[in-house]
Amino acid sequence: MDTHPTASSAFSRRAALALGTAVLAGAVFRPHVARAAGPFTQPPLPYKEDELVPTISARTVGLHYGKHHKGYYDKLNTLVQGKPYADMSLSEVVVAARKANDADVFNNAAQAWNHDLYWASFKGGPAAPTGAFAQAVEKEFQSVVGLQRKMVEAGDKVFGTGWVWLVRDGDKLAIIGMKDAANPLPDGKKVLLGIDVWEHAYYLDYENRRTAHVEAVLKDLVNWQVVSERFG
Repeated sequence: MDTHPTASSAFSRRAALALGTAVLAGAVFRPHVARAAGPFTQPPLPYKEDELVPTISARTVGLHYGKHHKGYYDKLNTLVQGKPYADMSLSEVVVAARKANDADVFNNAAQAWNHDLYWASFKGGPAAPTGAFAQAVEKEFQSVVGLQRKMVEAGDKVFGTGWVWLVRDGDKLAIIGMKDAANPLPDGKKVLLGIDVWEHAYYLDYENRRTAHVEAVLKDLVNWQVVSERFG
């Protein structure tokens, strides 16, 4: 029996080896094309990491978005495997998990949702409120400056980690400080704006001066036209 490879079979083996090498290289050097690990996908940051400078540094944005925010999505996708949550929207998971006292799912789903709203609030840069929202601000707080002042005060009263929320409650505006991952969705309120007062949001840039961070974010970053659209 002739055991020597023919030219065609040797070529086939070389081609297969080359193909296998190319596939391996793609897996190693192009991890961004990998399929999402679960039903929930972190939205892309709506601007470059350095576009919030000097109010928030590119390093803080990179760590906050790329590590903390991403981590909530990764953990949530692990927690919901094989559970009804996997077929819900993110906001539905927040409400359902709170109702079920499912703390792990709630905390990660809420933090994923909270940060989605947070990053989107800065898209387009600072701009004045418009329409019905502007009228509501004038009625409740006399001006945007008055609204900002009240949100800063609420942020100062949150002990430890948490969020300061601006919500629509019927035809009125309300400001609520909440602990840890909590947000007003399970209470049936329409969330307009959330400011993160966890240390990871400000400590690299402001150290322990949380109030200065909240003041700067409200004054220099929030696009109040985006908030106006949420008001409806």
